[in-house]
Amino acid sequence: MTDISIETPNGSIDAVLETPPGKGPWPGVVVIHDAFGLREPHRAIARQIADNGYLAIAPNLFARGGVVRCMRAVMSDLMAFEGRAFEDVTAARQLLSKRSDCTGAIGVAGFCMGGGFALIASTKGFDASVPFHPPPLQSKYSEIVDGACPIVASFGQRDPLNRGSGQRLAEVLTEKHIPHDVKTYPHAGHSFADRAPLHALARITGFGENKEAAADAWQRVFTFFGQHLQ
Repeated sequence: MTDISIETPNGSIDAVLETPPGKGPWPGVVVIHDAFGLREPHRAIARQIADNGYLAIAPNLFARGGVVRCMRAVMSDLMAFEGRAFEDVTAARQLLSKRSDCTGAIGVAGFCMGGGFALIASTKGFDASVPFHPPPLQSKYSEIVDGACPIVASFGQRDPLNRGSGQRLAEVLTEKHIPHDVKTYPHAGHSFADRAPLHALARITGFGENKEAAADAWQRVFTFFGQHLQ
C-alpha cells in the first residue's frame, strides 16, 4: 500500500495506490469510497483488486475539510452529475493512464455514494463501471447510462433505498444495448460489500455486511473485467 497525492484542477488530494504483484503493465481501477469516507474497508478492497491483477487507486473525496462539510459538497456534485468530486475522479483516472505500468484500460468501482459516482462515471471515459448498492437514482437511470461503458452492478434485496433498482437498471441497459451484468442478492442489504459503520442498525434498517454476497459479487466483477478491461 502506498499513500500518494493526486493533482487535480482544485489542488492536491490524498489517495491510496495498490500495485499488483509481478510485472505489468496492468489495467487500472479507480475505487470510490462511500459517504463515510475513505476507510480501512476501501483500502482492503483496493488491495484485493490489485491482487487480482489491476492497478487500484482510491482517491479521498473528503480531502478538503471536515467529513460533514465534504459529504454535503460531494453529495451535491453527485446529484448534479458534475463538479469538483467528478474532477477528482477524472484526475485519478488520468494518473493511472499516464503510468508506464498501466495498459490504459481503466475501470471505476464505487460503494453506496461511490456506487452512484461509478454509475454516473460510466459515461466519463472509463472502460467498465462497477456500482455496488448505489444511492436511489432509479428515476434517472436512462439519463445516467446513455452512452455508458459496460456495467456490472450489485444490489441487495433488503436494501430499503433500492427496491426494484436492479431490475430497472438491467431493463434500461438492455434497452440501450449496453453490455451488463446486474444482480440483486436476496439476503443482502445496503452496504453489504464495504462494511459501513451502521452495525447496530443493520438488523432493523437493512444495512450491513454480507460476506457471501460480496464474495459472489467480486467473482462476477473480475470475470467482467476479464471480458471488458483488457
